[in-house]
Amino acid sequence: MGTSNNLSELDPIYQGAGLKIGIVMSRFNRDICEGLLSACQTQLVKLGVATDDVLLVDVPGALEHPLALQKMAQSGNYDALIALGAVVRGDTYHFELVSNQSARGILDVQLETGIPIANAVLTVDTVEQAHIRMAEKGSDAARVAVEMANLLKRL
Repeated sequence: MGTSNNLSELDPIYQGAGLKIGIVMSRFNRDICEGLLSACQTQLVKLGVATDDVLLVDVPGALEHPLALQKMAQSGNYDALIALGAVVRGDTYHFELVSNQSARGILDVQLETGIPIANAVLTVDTVEQAHIRMAEKGSDAARVAVEMANLLKRL
């Protein structure tokens, strides 16, 4: 524990050994999702998460994430979950609907179950923006999942 202004502080722990991680990935915009997954898997391994301790589930799209995540969270089998997907803006209001409801659903599952979920569902204007962001966001999701799983074990 570090201290800041004489306050106790829990420093982040990025040790993934022994953690059980569930990943829900959408099939829509598959090439982007696979880029997110590749970066996420690489980072999980670097953090010490065993490949056998990770389960990947795929769903049709971003609106299906919350239900799959909820079922996984309720199972008690996971220390943290990761949502991977991509919503690319089109010409209709559908983009806002999918982006907002997916994010809200993922947040609701976290709060209802107490299982942390790293949300790496990209919401972008173009496919090119998604390709630029996918490696960093996939890697970030792995770090967030491991950090939050360790934090919740200590609180």
